[in-house]
Amino acid sequence: MTTPLLTAGTNYVYQTDAERFLRWLPSNSVDMIFCDPPYGHNNNNGDLIQRREVALGLLPNAGSNPRPIANDGIEANELFKSILPEFKRVLVPGGVCCCCCGGGGGPDPQFARWSLWLDEVLEFKQMIVWDKGPMGMGWHYRRSYETVLVAQKGGAACKWYDESNRIENVIRPNVGISKIIPQANDHPTTKPPELAEWFIRLHTRPGELVIDPFAGSGSTLVAAQRIGRRYLGCDLEEQWVALAKKNLSKPYTLPLFAEATA
Repeated sequence: MTTPLLTAGTNYVYQTDAERFLRWLPSNSVDMIFCDPPYGHNNNNGDLIQRREVALGLLPNAGSNPRPIANDGIEANELFKSILPEFKRVLVPGGVCCCCCGGGGGPDPQFARWSLWLDEVLEFKQMIVWDKGPMGMGWHYRRSYETVLVAQKGGAACKWYDESNRIENVIRPNVGISKIIPQANDHPTTKPPELAEWFIRLHTRPGELVIDPFAGSGSTLVAAQRIGRRYLGCDLEEQWVALAKKNLSKPYTLPLFAEATA
């Protein structure tokens, strides 16, 4: 099947599923993947996030409008595992996959399982802790961070363009990458573009190709666009593809961060 996905200068977001999107891409054609797959936690679908006012006794009748994410149940794990061989196929040697993942909580240690699966197919490099700022939802140990799992394709040195030798494996609040509290019309798990931008600068040069097969509202693609990387993405749901296209069409300010190298 031929597609126009890698026509020179093409920057686009498609409505399709991640597996089909990845199959469209030629082997060894992608410089970097940054993605935020469904975690399998049924987010905003009867959980504490959706019903926080009820759980805290603040608003007894709240939480009656769930906004579920496609494939966010138990099937999320199988989906993630099944696309890893395609990640390896489409990445260039030395290319990097940065995958958002939950924090270190139970009863399901998703971060540990996904790390092992990445290492089985690619070469696991590092778990980055994103300190999101003020405490979030949860009981006992309140959630204040998520992780980004970084793996690379073998066959060449890891694509890495920082020369400061000061990049930690913790993104601290003073960097300015704060969580987004979604509003009613937002994607329920949207990430700030600055999070993707942080990693894209470290692992790509201007003009290289970044993809996101779980694009949601398009934050990865917005980050790539504003710092001069080519991008392609997809999402399964029409409403999020429309929102991503809208976000990509907006004027944008100067990037938050300085270029990793001159």
